[in-house]
Amino acid sequence: MYKPTISAKYVTTLTLLSIAISGQAATANEPNFTAVQAEEFGVAGSLSNAWADFDNDGDLDFAVSIKGGEVRLYRNDSGKFVSIGEKMGLPTQGDEIRGISWGDYDGDGYVDLLGGSNVSPTPSRSYVFRNNEAKKFDEVAREIGLTIDGRWARQSNWVDFDNDGDLDLYAANRTGSNRLYVNTDGMFKAMSYREGASDPRRTVGSCWFDMDHDGDLDIFLTNQSGDSDAMWRNDITKFVDIASELGMDETLRDLSAGGVGCAVGDYDNDGDFDLYIGTYAHNLLYRNEGNGQFTEVGEKMGVIDPDHTVGAAWGDYNNDGLLDLSVIGYYRNADGQVPSNKLYLNTGDGFTNVLDAGSLLDAGDHGVTWIDYDNDGDIDLSITDGYGPVGGHHLFRNELTKEQRNRQLQILVLDSEGHFTQSGAEVRLFDKKGELLAARIVSTGGGYNSQDAAPVYFAVANSEPVSVEVRFMGPNGGTVQRMEGVNLTDYRGKALTILRKVDNVAVAKK
Repeated sequence: MYKPTISAKYVTTLTLLSIAISGQAATANEPNFTAVQAEEFGVAGSLSNAWADFDNDGDLDFAVSIKGGEVRLYRNDSGKFVSIGEKMGLPTQGDEIRGISWGDYDGDGYVDLLGGSNVSPTPSRSYVFRNNEAKKFDEVAREIGLTIDGRWARQSNWVDFDNDGDLDLYAANRTGSNRLYVNTDGMFKAMSYREGASDPRRTVGSCWFDMDHDGDLDIFLTNQSGDSDAMWRNDITKFVDIASELGMDETLRDLSAGGVGCAVGDYDNDGDFDLYIGTYAHNLLYRNEGNGQFTEVGEKMGVIDPDHTVGAAWGDYNNDGLLDLSVIGYYRNADGQVPSNKLYLNTGDGFTNVLDAGSLLDAGDHGVTWIDYDNDGDIDLSITDGYGPVGGHHLFRNELTKEQRNRQLQILVLDSEGHFTQSGAEVRLFDKKGELLAARIVSTGGGYNSQDAAPVYFAVANSEPVSVEVRFMGPNGGTVQRMEGVNLTDYRGKALTILRKVDNVAVAKK
């Protein structure tokens, strides 16, 4: 079993350093962001947003699902976005696609896109848009076994749950049982209800991560409409729900309450992964104790603000070395549904909301993700507003100073063939003394019913070389690979790409 170590003295030092760097611990100043292509992106009914480099040109593009059935794809042309979805064969109308997830299910080096339908009152099916070498997308769900008929789609996770080298699919269902589909040579078959975490509760969010450090991905489910939550431990041949024994099940909810989005991140820089849960009540933050146990610390850390919280995403927006938290939700008034967002600054001792109601970033009610779309060294914010009075799939460019931007290191984790199949791999950064700086996880899905195929982002306080450690999932705790002496200056404006190698030596792709 793998478990990272960290010096308690170093945690204190990093906390003080982050406060000095950010300059925001004492005052809740509004962060500096500007809107990108605001008029073009101001499309009502924007539901889920997901980012990936679909054309392998080195920058991130993004897709968004829109009411009425459109799946819009924006190609990133040096920071200018061009809508090309219709030209590429994606739908412009039809079944409403609720969630979208990127993953290279067929291992051909081009990420594919799954969209789950949310048709009412009769549920429809899911759609898989196979990426044909960035020339067009072909809808192939029926031929590969992923129509998932009768599903009211919420989160879809591309994950390699059985550690056989390809991406399987977990399909959360808002009105019926979830299903886990096994990938065999690009064809999918549902596991039995007994084996495959086929939870019958009304699931909205599903977050996969290795909660017990045994080398395989487990799954936390956020369940709605009064249903309790679940933590399904992955035993490869079966799943066991251990939420009750961990104290994470949240029983005795009324029908108006329940979990919605979930987000995995190491907010306290101790090397293991914590879990934030957005709910239609008081939100939750589970601190990972590193021994397979979790402690709920939401109120203590200042992130429980009650309302209709929908999506959430961790990201170090001010490059101080600590993960901050963007929380997207809404409230209702006489005019309908109004965005209600929080941006929680991580001070090292807790979180402080730095957004005022009605501010520029207070504009979403569903989707959220952090990405560096312009490769300038700071992470930008992508959110959606599907039901608010304005609507849109808003993109906000982060305007940190050059000195702050120079602290970033982005790392893209791929398999040995250079394909994006390593969802759930863990990346850790160490300083020259071997002290742990921070940890990140390759996305397995989150925000709101979406999954990015993107690098992970770190910030380092000084320019000294660092060591990078990647833990890939596998038997006996997985496989750990290290790279020593990584210079941040060598990777400004681009990602350090690490390939999985069978000889246990991490290799940077040039």
